[in-house]
Amino acid sequence: MPTENDIYNLIGEEGFAALVRAFYAQVETDDLLKPMYPADDIEGAQLRLKEFLIQRFGGPARYSESRGHPRLRMRHAVFRIGQAEADRWLELMKHATLEAKLTPQVVSVMWPYFVQTAQFMINRVP
Repeated sequence: MPTENDIYNLIGEEGFAALVRAFYAQVETDDLLKPMYPADDIEGAQLRLKEFLIQRFGGPARYSESRGHPRLRMRHAVFRIGQAEADRWLELMKHATLEAKLTPQVVSVMWPYFVQTAQFMINRVP
């Protein structure tokens, strides 16, 4: 069973790029999540997510080198994120893992982090 730090070596840059492309292709048409992404910086958002995931899962630390500490909650505090948004993010990410053809072993390592992070990002309760 691979560890989180093995994922980069298993899927490489292209695996992360495919995952992020598949995720953002869905965001483009999603009524709940699309408003959170600035239309004039969707490419920047894609790059930031890709670089963050690469760093998080064993790759080069380019994200931190260019942006500093991830500070995920602080960076997302301007968005209303409730359980519905967290659930939708996970739904789109699950579909993206399938579209990117990530192996079940890779997804089984990444998925707990995605679930934990989606819940951590919730900043609004009903």
